[in-house]
Amino acid sequence: MPELYFEDLEPGRVHELGSHTVSEEEIVAFARQWDPQSFHIDPEAAKESVFGGLIASGWHTGAMWMRLYVDSLLDGAASMGSPGIEELRWLAPVRPGDTLHGRLTVLEAIPSERRPDRGTVRIRGEMVNQDGVTVLSMVSRGHFGRKLPG
Repeated sequence: MPELYFEDLEPGRVHELGSHTVSEEEIVAFARQWDPQSFHIDPEAAKESVFGGLIASGWHTGAMWMRLYVDSLLDGAASMGSPGIEELRWLAPVRPGDTLHGRLTVLEAIPSERRPDRGTVRIRGEMVNQDGVTVLSMVSRGHFGRKLPG
């Protein structure tokens, strides 16, 4: 039985998702498979890049946010999938040793007019580093089951 339903996701509510410290090995391994640009996979070449050193792929940062979201909230929710992301911004580089903290803010919750057993929740997801710098911001929607009477 889910612990979190549509009705529990009230607009304005903030959910802290936990944190993750990123290692150089993790950055390189992800990038080698999914985003093999030199400033993600080669520490020496990265020193000569516009970033001045190795940085995580933005897609890696998004994947880390998703893992924190699933582990801390979504896995125990009446989740019914997502129609997608409306906005995604990579605002600052993520470097080896950074500790990223995930946060989710509920922007709006709209009950379905056609299907009374569900609703759509619009959220802002953020990753903030140990210095308080927001490195990722996104707005997306998710479908959640509603509590059934009785």
